Amino acid sequence: MSSPEDRPTPRMRALKVTRGQIVARGLTNRCANCGEPTLFQPGMHFRINERCANCGLKFDRGDGFFLGPFVINYTVTAACFIVPALLLSVFDVIGRIATFVAVGGCAFVIPILLYRRSWSWWLMAYFYFLPEKLPKNHSDLREDQEE
Repeated sequence: MSSPEDRPTPRMRALKVTRGQIVARGLTNRCANCGEPTLFQPGMHFRINERCANCGLKFDRGDGFFLGPFVINYTVTAACFIVPALLLSVFDVIGRIATFVAVGGCAFVIPILLYRRSWSWWLMAYFYFLPEKLPKNHSDLREDQEE
C-alpha cells in the first residue's frame, strides 16, 4: 500500500507540453500550447491576438502583462545595439555624429523589428517557468487529480 508521500504531486507528473517544446515554440513565434503560428493577427504587425485561434490560449494574461515584452525589447536593444555603439564612440572607434545617428536609428528601428519576437520570447519565458498554466498541461493535471 502506498502512503500519501509516495504518490506523485501535480508538479512531478509528466507534462503534455514539455519545456523544450515551449522554448522551440517561443523561438519560432508559435502558440506555446498547440504550436500553431497564431500569436499575431494576419497582416497586422503590432496587434497580438487576444487568444489562440486554434486552442484558445489567452496570450495577454491581464493588466501589466504587456510590460514583459517591453522589458525584453528594451533590454535587447540597449545591451546589443546601443551600449556597444556608445563603447565604440568612447574608445574613438567611431565618431560622435556616427554614434548619435547609430544610437538614434537603433533606438527607433530595433524595437519595431523585435516587437513580435519580444512577445513570443515573453510568453516562452512565462510558460517555461509555469508550464502547468498551459491548458494542455493543466487539463492533464486535473485528469490525474480526479483518479
